[in-house]
Amino acid sequence: MGAVTKCAEQFGLVGDPTRMKICWLLCKHKELSVGDIADILGVSVSVVSHSLKKLKQSMLVEARKEQKYVFYSLADTDFTGVIRNSLKHA
Repeated sequence: MGAVTKCAEQFGLVGDPTRMKICWLLCKHKELSVGDIADILGVSVSVVSHSLKKLKQSMLVEARKEQKYVFYSLADTDFTGVIRNSLKHA
């Protein structure tokens, strides 16, 4: 049941419109900073940071630090493959 529970949690995370938009942006742009995502979506940096924290905790996004900036990308997992395929057909 552990895998089923984890999958349900991940679907729940991307069921949030803001987090799904972040995943969509990361599919399109490969890598973005919190500020870039906030600007594109027209939401606050704190909303984006909170969403990215949840996505990172579930290993759906990865972070790469470069000097004072952190860049996020969609992780390469089976589940993010499902997200990528779903967004192609949306």
